[in-house]
Amino acid sequence: MSSMNVVTWVGPNSKWNQTITTKNQTLVPFLAIPISSLTNQQRRRKLVSSFSSFKLYAILTNVVKVKTKEETIPNINFNAYMLEKANIVNKALDEAIVLKEPVKIHEAMRYSLLAGGKRVRPILCIAACKLVGGKEETAIPSACAVEMIHTMSLIHDDLPCMDNDDLRRGKPTNHKVYGEDVAVLAGDALLSFAFEHVAVSTTGVPPEKVVKAIAELAKSVGKEGLVAGQIVDLESEGLSNVGLKTLEFIHLRKTAALLEASVVMGAIIGGGSEDEIGKLRKFARCIGLLFQVVDDILDVTKSSEELGKTAGKDLAADKATYPKLLGLEKSKEFAEKLIKDAHDCLIGFDYEKVAPLLALTNYIAYRQN
Repeated sequence: MSSMNVVTWVGPNSKWNQTITTKNQTLVPFLAIPISSLTNQQRRRKLVSSFSSFKLYAILTNVVKVKTKEETIPNINFNAYMLEKANIVNKALDEAIVLKEPVKIHEAMRYSLLAGGKRVRPILCIAACKLVGGKEETAIPSACAVEMIHTMSLIHDDLPCMDNDDLRRGKPTNHKVYGEDVAVLAGDALLSFAFEHVAVSTTGVPPEKVVKAIAELAKSVGKEGLVAGQIVDLESEGLSNVGLKTLEFIHLRKTAALLEASVVMGAIIGGGSEDEIGKLRKFARCIGLLFQVVDDILDVTKSSEELGKTAGKDLAADKATYPKLLGLEKSKEFAEKLIKDAHDCLIGFDYEKVAPLLALTNYIAYRQN
């Protein structure tokens, strides 16, 4: 008998416990959207209908067509899309920070920056740029910048004075390889260079839009963004009275702010209207919070080997998490709501161009590490 691969997927009442099987294929969860030869008006109606009913499908890793009663539904080849964009980003990151004097600091920067990772933030930046009609190449410096800052945050988060972690992306953390002093400096260097890179390397974009994008990035990482979330997170450790409002404050800044910047920067660089940027900002906040809810769930349901980082560290540090405050099942239900809210924010955008952002939402929701 042929072997079967199984993937867990989510529907509006599934609690993440339904499965889909297929012969000799790996399934990737994705919201299937009918495109075919519909008019723009028909497409809009169809998109609203698809979102409101919140129907989730699974697609094969190669391009396939899923049949419904109404028509043939072509799907994005999501694995190929992610691989292609990640390769573009990795090449750009490799070229942006080369080994030169002083060698040690550049080596430490590259160690963490090129250690792997999903590249979700830069890919979101690229997808948002193209969604509003921009060219991919204009978004690459911004895409690289958000990944540099994300990497900085990981290096600093892992330090003994913060989360004190030994493993990141399946490798020893930066301070375990280079020492705490070099790790701090490597993070600082990545942070400062990110802004320089956007300013110097972005081409074909009006200067005022570049400045606006840089301001968006700065806000996401500063006292109103990542830093604000991190300080409240640290102050909340071990407290018994941390509520959902405080937890949301932490994660809208510590996790969602940089995801929001990724999407909004792409929309700004791509020439999006204020209305488009506003919708994409709301979308990004939904997926940013979704990213953290899923992270919290994975932290208590997966092993260190599966995650590529230390599992159960939030529990060990007595941190406030969604499973801790809501319980595991309610956390999964909250994740389902965030998926639907994110999809709703994308109604009205170009029917074909919106597919990568929908797929990325589901990727964030259903990832296993």
